[in-house]
Amino acid sequence: MSTREKIQEEVAVLEEISENNEIVLYNDDVNTFDHVIDTLIRVCEHTNEQAEQCAILVHYKGQCTVKTGSYEELKPQCTSLLEAGLSAEIQ
Repeated sequence: MSTREKIQEEVAVLEEISENNEIVLYNDDVNTFDHVIDTLIRVCEHTNEQAEQCAILVHYKGQCTVKTGSYEELKPQCTSLLEAGLSAEIQ
């Protein structure tokens, strides 16, 4: 007679729930490419290439996500973009 032993192991799985928000930059007819690029480099810490690509996407698509993170992290950056005259919001 053979006895089977079942070993049940309880594993606790922790899920990190992070609500990532994003700053969406919108196209306007006021700001120059240079101003948008310079502002993204200064405020969002983009590289020159990232900032140029975002500016092009905003121009042709009407909007572009320029930064993701927690709301608390994004709020001051979004405020700086708005103060620089850009159209942006946190979603």
